[in-house]
Amino acid sequence: MTLYDELVERGLIAQVTDEDKIKDLINEGKATFYIGFDCTADSLTAGHFVTLTFMKRLQQAGNKPIALIGGGTTMIGDPSGRTDMRKMLTREAIDHNARCFKKQMESFIDFGEGPGKAMMVNNADWLLNLNYVDLLREVGACFSVNNMLRAECYKQRMEKGLSFLEFNYMIMQSYDFYHMFQTLGCNMQFGGNDQWSNMLGGTELIRRKLGKDAYAMTVTLLTDSNGNKMGKTAGNAVWLDPNKTSPYDFYQYWRNVGDGDVMNCIRMLTFLPMEQIRQMDTWRDQKLNEAKEILAYELTKMVHGEAEAEKAQSAARALFGAGSGEEMPVTEITEADLTDSAADIKLLLVKAGLCKSNSEARQNIAQGGVTLDGEKVTDMFLAVPAEKLREGVLLKRGKKSFRKIVLK
Repeated sequence: MTLYDELVERGLIAQVTDEDKIKDLINEGKATFYIGFDCTADSLTAGHFVTLTFMKRLQQAGNKPIALIGGGTTMIGDPSGRTDMRKMLTREAIDHNARCFKKQMESFIDFGEGPGKAMMVNNADWLLNLNYVDLLREVGACFSVNNMLRAECYKQRMEKGLSFLEFNYMIMQSYDFYHMFQTLGCNMQFGGNDQWSNMLGGTELIRRKLGKDAYAMTVTLLTDSNGNKMGKTAGNAVWLDPNKTSPYDFYQYWRNVGDGDVMNCIRMLTFLPMEQIRQMDTWRDQKLNEAKEILAYELTKMVHGEAEAEKAQSAARALFGAGSGEEMPVTEITEADLTDSAADIKLLLVKAGLCKSNSEARQNIAQGGVTLDGEKVTDMFLAVPAEKLREGVLLKRGKKSFRKIVLK
């Protein structure tokens, strides 16, 4: 099986500009390709997994990845898939986020000098030095406003009003490809399926300005069976930074995916051999729980290392009596959290991150969804004594969310 055939079987390929040429380039390890990452936060999310693992797959086949950090384009803001304008960040915040991205990418991609090694570049290095009038004269005539207004990336923003700032994003992204084609020999761009219009802008700019061919391919977005993006939803992101999403919570996110989504995630995100995945495709009922454990373990190991993956798996199994509780996730509280030598149950739920607010805690208790050391909590004013907290208590919301609470 060729690399391209495997990508197709894994369901990773969405759209391509020239399938035969792209097949030849990536199968023969002759692609120098880039994927862009705008620095809108100080951590990548699980939603970036598809593109990160995609880069790794191609690099292992001898292709050269370029990770483009969007220090310049982040100052504009990508309107793709948005109904509102992105928050404007300072240059300092963008630079900080870029450093965080690089550290996390190094878990997936082999950076360095020499053939096949990946490069990391920042488009702030060329975009922020452009003269606006010179840019208009250089590339402005290559873009049709009529075509841009029909682009998929602008559709949602058009409903509420597309700013001229965001309208320029396609030109900036296209210029990135044009610049790297000339300076780095970059002949291919990959990106999420929602980036197709922007990517075509780059190939067309190269063709019109240089008379040469460049290629683009979109990677299938990671969505659940309802069509919702996984691991990247605003306000509910699953982060790769362990300080924002702990290794245990990261593990649990993938352990709890729907039955209809687990095999798709395994195909798209893991490096398990396709022969093994084809066998797993026949699994049903309880065997799907085993598939979810495999998915969660493989992805946690990839991001946080084997030791953390083992700990997370042990903690998750402990909840259901299948393993030791030594690695159970712990939330520590202090004497300052106590009132009259006891802690309010609602405070404990919020401190543990099991509920976002006291009102949500009250609602969960009223619905019978909270247990303390295996006993259902019915009193929303329950005060848990300090002596008990010093020994440690197991607080659980729903079937799968839990924390050990310890008073230090």
